[in-house]
Amino acid sequence: MKTIRLLWGIHNHQPVGNFEFVFEEACDRAYAPFLKVLARHPRVKIGLHVTGVLLKWIADHRPKLIDRIGELVDQGQIEMWTGGFYEPILPAIPDRDKIGQIRKLTRYVEALFHQTPKGMWVAERVWEPHLPKAMAEAGVEYAILDGMHFRYAGLDKKDLFGYYVTEEQGVSLKLFPINEALRHGIPFSPVKNTIDYLRRFASEDGTRAAIFADDGEKFGIWPSTFHSVYEEGWLEEMFTAIEEHGDWISSIHFSEYLASESALGRIYLPTASYIEMMEWAQPARTILEYKVAERFLEAHGKMEEFRKFFKGGFWRNFLAKYPESNNMHKKMVRLSDRIERLESEGADPGLLDEARDELWQGQCNCPYWHGVFGGLYLNLLRHATYEHLINGERAADRAEGKKASWIACEKTDFDKDSYPEILVESDLYNLYFKPSEGGALFEWDYKPKSFNLLDTMTRREEAYHSEVATAGGENGKSIHDALGAKEKGLERFLHYDSYRRSALIDHFIRPDARIEDFAACRYEELGDFVTSPYEDGIIEKKGKLSVVLRRHGSVQMGAHRIPLLLEKTVAVKAGQREIGIEYNLRNESAQNVALCFGVEFGVSLLAGDAPDRYYHTPDADFGDRTLRSTGAAPDVSSIALTDEWSGIDVRFSFDRKAKLWRFPIETVSQSEGGFERAYQSSVIFPHWSVALKPKDVWRVRIVQEVVDRK
Repeated sequence: MKTIRLLWGIHNHQPVGNFEFVFEEACDRAYAPFLKVLARHPRVKIGLHVTGVLLKWIADHRPKLIDRIGELVDQGQIEMWTGGFYEPILPAIPDRDKIGQIRKLTRYVEALFHQTPKGMWVAERVWEPHLPKAMAEAGVEYAILDGMHFRYAGLDKKDLFGYYVTEEQGVSLKLFPINEALRHGIPFSPVKNTIDYLRRFASEDGTRAAIFADDGEKFGIWPSTFHSVYEEGWLEEMFTAIEEHGDWISSIHFSEYLASESALGRIYLPTASYIEMMEWAQPARTILEYKVAERFLEAHGKMEEFRKFFKGGFWRNFLAKYPESNNMHKKMVRLSDRIERLESEGADPGLLDEARDELWQGQCNCPYWHGVFGGLYLNLLRHATYEHLINGERAADRAEGKKASWIACEKTDFDKDSYPEILVESDLYNLYFKPSEGGALFEWDYKPKSFNLLDTMTRREEAYHSEVATAGGENGKSIHDALGAKEKGLERFLHYDSYRRSALIDHFIRPDARIEDFAACRYEELGDFVTSPYEDGIIEKKGKLSVVLRRHGSVQMGAHRIPLLLEKTVAVKAGQREIGIEYNLRNESAQNVALCFGVEFGVSLLAGDAPDRYYHTPDADFGDRTLRSTGAAPDVSSIALTDEWSGIDVRFSFDRKAKLWRFPIETVSQSEGGFERAYQSSVIFPHWSVALKPKDVWRVRIVQEVVDRK
């Protein structure tokens, strides 16, 4: 009789910073009912990976679910897998953190279930050839990857019914290929289709292994799956069929297969992830070209034949595609390097352990990329990453012996683009400046609350925006009906920014410019300051530090460009909340000039409509004060953005009364539920009419600060 081995794996994960109700729903609708069905079928065995953040949440909030897993482990039905505790993209973090995170989850699994994991789930199956050495050093014997990884190395589908061995610097690791047909069919195709597929590939010697491994959320959380998997009984039917066909389908653990069968060969895999991830990692325009090529191959019946040669991008390209992702990544690497340095200097081990765990939480992969799910576009996930990284920095400050009041400055290529940034750090704030791009302030951390106030997204084109823009046309269905958008008319919010959204962005606009055009980035910029390089200087005095940013630029006036010197000086004192910003504009032409000059500040307090987050000013009645509101007010000398939830006021004051515009930055992105509009930040734009005679200087002083609410 022809027989086959069935190896089944489940990966359960929730990101750091996700809502409590999401954890609860995932447990109640996916994780718990899956295990309940599994327990009724003792001859079905699975490998189970639960990320550390989720496993700890379950232990704290659903201890009976831990007991259920433990019982199934003891009965031999579950083989636990390890991985990075907080589910990092392994190639994106230093080796020391790879090893540390894997060991942390392994120890936690051992403590809960008295079993030492030997297998590992690789986050998002993002693979690079250097990984085996670090993984093996962390105690991993085997890992599970997509079958496409192996096909990119030259194998055919028929070669993927077993495992292979790879190595790095002489250190070996065993790799299992996930069966593509099973991954796409389970749990969506009829059970009979899966059984027929297994029968087709069963062999006389019975050595073949059909490998299924995928997200546990497919079994209850994905749209309509709770109904099909549990209410209609798909999973019950599947496990029953496995047992009923037990004479030729052998459900075994991955480790059991390793113990009984030899490797199919040695292999060296290229950089890869699952097909969709490599598509998403490409620039938007390239994705559209990729889709054209894909459709061409499909139309000519060649897609399957040439699929292994048809590879998209590379995960790390997300760091180039999205500066916001790169910002978090480089902050994370900088903190990791700092912890390693402090450890070599003999700093307090307890404080370093605290800093390291915060660092590792800040390595959770979800906010570093974007595909069909929210990811990077979800501000709560980015906020959680920054919160943990800033917490880690604060612990490192204490380990370094920083005083209660201190300030320091470093000029370094923070974002690794070959241009230096200026990093000002104190007991209260981190202020990161980018002289090469408009002298902008691109990160402003309020350290007592571990809050990056400039954590926003630039509105940029995504490949799927072509669907949003065309689906509501005359010849098609509305966007709402055709694409399952969460609200109608989303195409109205498809605006693209010509510069990165941040703060201290210097604009010269037409006197008759309209707020709606400025908010949509459809206005005319008359100056050459927004994205151009500034000269920089740092003035340090005892307890005080000033960053001077200067540009000899020009402004368009009629048919002429008028030379103008713009200098902004940002002064910060140790222990002081007020950040003083002095602007000097000097007319370097031989004629009188009349300008409209303004400074853009973008502040992200996470919720645009929440009643506990709002604007307030003594100088105007905004009517709608929510952070998602749009409006203009004359003669404003101060404004604050309040976050009662976090307990802070972000305040701005101007020594010259300004005309003030306010508007939200909202993105249109794709999520599990369709296209959605997401609030990212609130922009305030104080601007002034400036008249200058030749060589005259115009000045304004702005003060920004964060104040804790009582």
